[in-house]
Amino acid sequence: MAIDIGISEEDRKSIVDGLSRLLADTYVLYLKTHNFHWNVTGPMFRTLHLMFEEQYNELALAVDLIAERIRALGFPAPGTYSTYARLSSIKEEEGVPSAEDMIRSLVSGQEAVTRTARGIFPLLDKVSDEPTADLLTQRMQVHEKTAWMLRAMLDEK
Repeated sequence: MAIDIGISEEDRKSIVDGLSRLLADTYVLYLKTHNFHWNVTGPMFRTLHLMFEEQYNELALAVDLIAERIRALGFPAPGTYSTYARLSSIKEEEGVPSAEDMIRSLVSGQEAVTRTARGIFPLLDKVSDEPTADLLTQRMQVHEKTAWMLRAMLDEK
């Protein structure tokens, strides 16, 4: 059955292209955060281990919300590692970095997701896609706050 929500198929496809990049960024950041949770060491082990667990659990819920919005717009959600690697602006981490480098990498990842989300807004405004705009606003709030909290752990001036 055809979708008739007041947004053309062409515009829905453009929105989905942006959401697919957001989904890829979010999933790659989820995987990186989970990896760091498993492999962090040092004096901040317990704090970072628990903090990373909170973060990857939140990201796991987020990927579902983003994928469901893609489906509601009438397109399949990407769901393979190769597709995520192609679409994501976040690179995988090789090896096991120091705890501080893990934090820096996660700050960069959180900020990358925010930039990807922010880049979709011009089209959303043009076609009045408030549900997607609401989802992106919520995601940006989470990522900006998480980046701030991670930066605070570095105690850099």
